[in-house]
Amino acid sequence: MKRRCRYSLVAASAAALVAAAPVATPALAAGAPLPAHVYAPYYETYLAPNTPSIAATSQASGAKYFTLAFLQAPKKGSCALDWNGSSSQPLNYYAADIAALRAAGGDVIPSFGGYSADQGGTEIADSCTSVNSIAADYESVITTLGVTRLDMDVEAKSLNNTAGIDRRNKAIAITQAWAVSQGIPLQIQYTIPVEQYGLDPNGEAVLSNAVADGAKVTSVDIMVFDYYIAGEGVVNMGQAAINAATNTYAQLAGIFTTLSSAQIWTMEAMTLLPGIDDYPKKTEVTSLADAQTMLKFAQANNMNFLSIWAIQRDNGGCPGSTDSNTCSGITQNTWDFSHVLEPFTG
Repeated sequence: MKRRCRYSLVAASAAALVAAAPVATPALAAGAPLPAHVYAPYYETYLAPNTPSIAATSQASGAKYFTLAFLQAPKKGSCALDWNGSSSQPLNYYAADIAALRAAGGDVIPSFGGYSADQGGTEIADSCTSVNSIAADYESVITTLGVTRLDMDVEAKSLNNTAGIDRRNKAIAITQAWAVSQGIPLQIQYTIPVEQYGLDPNGEAVLSNAVADGAKVTSVDIMVFDYYIAGEGVVNMGQAAINAATNTYAQLAGIFTTLSSAQIWTMEAMTLLPGIDDYPKKTEVTSLADAQTMLKFAQANNMNFLSIWAIQRDNGGCPGSTDSNTCSGITQNTWDFSHVLEPFTG
């Protein structure tokens, strides 16, 4: 199993911090369906309150849509949900922020799981053994935040937790039936690790189980970083992403057999990591040129979603550093990656 360090906390510069306080607000009105093509960078909610708000980040960066990471259970065995499993960040913690973002023409995608939850057993479908309770959690997120897409970030131990995989997909199917009854255009996205050869067998199994359980998958988001390619020198990350997406396409065609070739490509999505990824040898470095390559490929193939891990890293504040939550490790202007990828939305 490859290492996916998508949830290690670090200190941020005090000069760049804008506090965001939790608020008690009623449920938000349902948002509109997302655009057919959307750039929605991940926003590291666990950096709160020591990070600019979602609305402030949108205004500064130009990004209108965000994938909020992560909703988790507070402990193994729990069926409760909070942001990062923390009682200080309940589900409605970002309600006012989301409302401000929507007023400016944007929206959010809540993401469940992430490396720490998938490794530690607090991903909600791994933690909670009641399918109906998991479905109720999903429905609560939808009604509380007024969202129309949910992201399931499945990696680490969650990829091999067959009971959790089956519960998750059964709960998704229940939630989708409920959404239809409520007139909510719900979309489900899976975010899964990838290699240049495509998904590993356990990643394929997650999606095959979704088909078996009647869970409709709108988007399959492959994480085109952290390949840990040994002995090959500097990796062309743009071409590596194309290789991964092309091979994943062939796998998806074998899983979602009722979809056309065009529909399979439209199902695909990519998340890149700006700058230096976690591989210690620093040979996997995604440049702005690589991001441009990925954008053109996604546009040419009518893919549905592009993202970065994560928006707080989209700056050049720590040249040469790896695995920072607040900078890319390369020389760049603030928001350079977002400015490359923002034209994808529409």
